[in-house]
Amino acid sequence: MFGDLMGMMGKLKETQQKIEETKKRLDTITVSEESADKLLSITMTANRELKSLEINDELLQDKEQLEDYLVLHINKAIEQATKINEAELGAVAKEGMPNIPGMDMFK
Repeated sequence: MFGDLMGMMGKLKETQQKIEETKKRLDTITVSEESADKLLSITMTANRELKSLEINDELLQDKEQLEDYLVLHINKAIEQATKINEAELGAVAKEGMPNIPGMDMFK
């Protein structure tokens, strides 16, 4: 029984390390979101860190339109990054979970 417990603890520690490595790797994966009219472009990492924001001068003439574009396209970029983030971290967590009876929540 204790051997199984020690094995599970080791597996959990290994999984935690893999999760940390995956988080670092997600900093190198970028997603881009661009408005259809090419007036706004956003780039962020899969860890949802904004890396660049390019605004066409035309948008600077209309504060309300700029605000609308920013909200819409930043949210779209966050959604893309979140999907990648959750898929990558979920795969690592699922792969690393020890087989504990009754705890098959990742199926």
